[in-house]
Amino acid sequence: MSKFQKLGEALSNALAFVAIPISLVIAYFIYAYILGDPANFVGNDPANEPLRNNYLGVIYKGGYIVILLISFMIILLTYIIERFISIGMAAGKVQNQRFVRRIKQLVEEEKYDQVIESCDQQKGALANVVRNGINTFQLVHAEPQLEKDQKLAAIERDFEEATQLELPQLNKNMVIVSTLASVSTLIGLLGTVTGMIKAFSALARVGSPDAIGLASGISQALVTTALGISTAAVAIVFFNYFSNRIEKITYAIDEAVFSIMNNFKKKILDSKSQKIA
Repeated sequence: MSKFQKLGEALSNALAFVAIPISLVIAYFIYAYILGDPANFVGNDPANEPLRNNYLGVIYKGGYIVILLISFMIILLTYIIERFISIGMAAGKVQNQRFVRRIKQLVEEEKYDQVIESCDQQKGALANVVRNGINTFQLVHAEPQLEKDQKLAAIERDFEEATQLELPQLNKNMVIVSTLASVSTLIGLLGTVTGMIKAFSALARVGSPDAIGLASGISQALVTTALGISTAAVAIVFFNYFSNRIEKITYAIDEAVFSIMNNFKKKILDSKSQKIA
């Protein structure tokens, strides 16, 4: 397992254990002590209406569902940072297309030691795949008892295995980002429904309607809807952004493997000697 894979897996496992409970605790304190600060309300009482143009108090009136939506925002921010770090490490230190061109040139010139050195400098998913393929080529090309087809099959199999080891790390936790996009909208809608139920209950009371209850229900409906939609929008934007970066890395891997394999096939099938030049 590569250094990138070990670090990425450790980071993902740590997040899985701590992100959700910690985000809920932080969300509760934000709701209770920042949004629910008495200074945000008329008469310094959270039971009253928020002060004019005081949006913290308005959000507080969204009710306890706001705690869940804030925790979703915190979890989303956490995994956005994790994806930036992990995908950035997977992309390597050099722009992938430039690295692929460099590798193609070195393979054509049969400078395999320089290819390995370039991979060690580049690091990342693409470099790991190329390094494994080059190492396998050097091993099998020096084995006279292997048939040409066996050599090609061994190299191709090693490329495929190396690629399959890298792809899960690239896509890890992407499902969490996409899930947050969907769930945030649903929870926001749940807040909308419960808020409207609360508002209509205030209207249906015998005698004069409860104006405070009506306003509180409408506030909950609008606030939770806004929080849910905004969280989902951010999640969708970053999901598409990360998907695009992953696609570029995957394309670079496919391009490099295809080019190197074509070069190896030509060298192995056309070679008269089993020794590397």
